[in-house]
Amino acid sequence: MKIKVGIIGATGYAGGELVRLLLQRDDVEILHYGSKTYAGKDYSGVFPAFRDLVREACAEPDVEKAAKECDIVFTATPQGYLSSVLKEEHLSKCKFIDLSADFRIKDIATYEKWYKIEHKAPGLVEEAVYGLPEFRRQEIRKARLIANPGCFPTVTFLSIYPLLAEGVIDADSIIINALSGTSGAGRGEKLQNLFCEVNETVKAYGVASHRHTPEIEQSLSAVAGKEVRVSFTPHLMPMERGILITAYASLLRELSDQELKAIYDKYYEKEYFVRVREPGVVPETRFVRCSNFVDVAAKADPRTGRVIMMGAMDNMVKGAAGQAIQNMNILFGLDETEGLLQLPTFL
Repeated sequence: MKIKVGIIGATGYAGGELVRLLLQRDDVEILHYGSKTYAGKDYSGVFPAFRDLVREACAEPDVEKAAKECDIVFTATPQGYLSSVLKEEHLSKCKFIDLSADFRIKDIATYEKWYKIEHKAPGLVEEAVYGLPEFRRQEIRKARLIANPGCFPTVTFLSIYPLLAEGVIDADSIIINALSGTSGAGRGEKLQNLFCEVNETVKAYGVASHRHTPEIEQSLSAVAGKEVRVSFTPHLMPMERGILITAYASLLRELSDQELKAIYDKYYEKEYFVRVREPGVVPETRFVRCSNFVDVAAKADPRTGRVIMMGAMDNMVKGAAGQAIQNMNILFGLDETEGLLQLPTFL
């Protein structure tokens, strides 16, 4: 029996990536292509790449209808949408995976401060499970509502997690520098994302104010067992997709590059989608492009007593749609790699 899927926000970049990945599966049937902007228009008219592959038209987003007809609903929608419409009765009928930030931040005041909107469903926040499989796998299995992690928080957490969990870095010294492709800003028309505005230039944005900051701090605090504060600065790169982060922290004891790698291996040896690079090999975005892989590495700097932690990831796959599908696989008792074995397209 096929898994019946609804996608609300199906014409954004993350929604389109969900469609691309799910269409390749024989065990999935997409019933609902929800899109407020393109309601009534053929889906393949919005994305000609899906000509003869998707014959359905986009429909007005309808959580009630999707919950009634589907086994699982993905919402790739702006912040505030799902929390304004989701009710207990919907969760009693099907499972939801939300790709927005509505249910990621457990402290409502923190969410409202950083996202500058009122949270309309605070009663569901506690139930929502943060959908990072490498960290919350057991909780995900039993969830009705999954908060799919943000792209920056995913690669940042996976790059820092092993050393923080082992207690070999100072949690108060973490600085994160991130580089991202333009698809991370979404498909909406924005002057700052036009080709002429991003080509042949690199710029910092959200300096000391990027709204993924509290999500990163929340996850790292859960590992450290105390409140963690980080300096996080993203930069926009003239490329379509991909994220590269370099994070810095003070080492609490001297470690060689081989010892650092051994720590990462300890945490990720059974994680198919996290690849620990050999000492001397640095992650690159092109080697994870269009895949669900995250490449991580660490380099000790004895001169400063610090460690440089690096991670590369495709923001549209493991950073959005791929991770959402990985979570769906866990929910339905399937192999986590099901439908996610696409190889990186490095040329």
